[in-house]
Amino acid sequence: MKILKPGLVLLVIIFLITPTGLKAQSVERSTLQRATLPQLVEYALQNQPKIKQALLDEEIGERDINSALSGWLPQINANANFNHNLKQAVSPLTMGGETTYITMGTKNSSGITVQADQQLLNAGLIQATKSAKYFPEQHELNTENQSINTIVEVSKAYYDILTSQEQLQIIIENIARLEKQFQDAKAQFDVGLVDKTDYQRAQISLSNSKADKKRTEELLIYKYAFLKSVIGYNPDADLTLSFDGQEMERNVLLDTTEVLNYQNRVEYRQLLTSKQLQEINTNYNKLQFMPSLSGFINYGWAYNHDEFSELYSRSFPSSVVGLRLSIPIFSGTKRIQEIKKSQLLEERIDLDIENTKNQINSQYELAMASYKANLNDWRVAAENVELSEDVYNTIKLQYDEGIKTYLDLMTSETDLRTAQLNYLNTLYSLLSAKLDVQQALGTVSLNQ
Repeated sequence: MKILKPGLVLLVIIFLITPTGLKAQSVERSTLQRATLPQLVEYALQNQPKIKQALLDEEIGERDINSALSGWLPQINANANFNHNLKQAVSPLTMGGETTYITMGTKNSSGITVQADQQLLNAGLIQATKSAKYFPEQHELNTENQSINTIVEVSKAYYDILTSQEQLQIIIENIARLEKQFQDAKAQFDVGLVDKTDYQRAQISLSNSKADKKRTEELLIYKYAFLKSVIGYNPDADLTLSFDGQEMERNVLLDTTEVLNYQNRVEYRQLLTSKQLQEINTNYNKLQFMPSLSGFINYGWAYNHDEFSELYSRSFPSSVVGLRLSIPIFSGTKRIQEIKKSQLLEERIDLDIENTKNQINSQYELAMASYKANLNDWRVAAENVELSEDVYNTIKLQYDEGIKTYLDLMTSETDLRTAQLNYLNTLYSLLSAKLDVQQALGTVSLNQ
């Protein structure tokens, strides 16, 4: 069964970074090397256990419906019996004032009957027929919901690794600068131009940066393991990723004027389907007052003989065709109570729908506010990176000329690294917020 179904706005947010509609190539379980986000998402939709379970639930649901509807088909059964009378029944027969006792039947008897029953009017089967449309839809919506959650989770894990990779690169570049500064400060100290505090400060900063590098590398190991788990990938297999940071930065913008439509949210549609099923259940309880009607036809063979060896030497066939009508008259107040209960459940679902709409609206407002705030933070962080680079380059030249102190140089270098890391953090937060907005809007889809 396919995950994507006609008419469903379904799944894959992967085109956040490929809005031109780049199609992900099919990936095998052992080929995730230099994988892009579209490939990771496709792999997750094929191999994530939760997605597989949801698809199995769809198939199970179809079997349940087919099983329920099979009651409309003829039900054919065969029965056979054998009886040996240890003591035969005796019946009195009175004629002309005299009573004679007659032994009834034979010592051995047997019978075979084949009967076909056909339901013509049945409340349970009527309910199954009306529900046949909605149960598969319910399972499909569950698959869609699981898929959307998986796409968002995979995308965030991918962006988290991307951010950490970029952070690691910044730290490596910073270590290279600090090593040069340490060597320069040490050389100046050796010739007596500066005291030892300059190169000691450089050594402290260098050690801290190396510790940051180690911490980031260790966290990357976990983040790769987490990504493998959310896509259903073999934890012992190698996984490498392909990044396009510039393309990602060009596609962080979102249409903030899009109107929230509750119908786009799978959770809302799930509740609407539950409401329809509950209405069908209410009607079913009302149909319990209706009689049931079925037809039947049978054919049987009877065998009788005192001697077992001769029992099946002769048969006495018989056949019956007819209708069976069952009229419910009184069952306490059970049917009335069930109707009232079902109607109350309808009201409860209505309240669930109202509450869900409120939650969706709140989620959307929070996601949009977070996106706008992160968008502003990202723009400010980008400006700060440029300013910090200019400041660092200027102070570095002034330090080399002996105008600025080493403390000024270290401060500007720290500001530059902080600005670069803040930029990456705000970029990840912005991408995550964009995913949250799209999920709140219910616009997570294959083609964006």
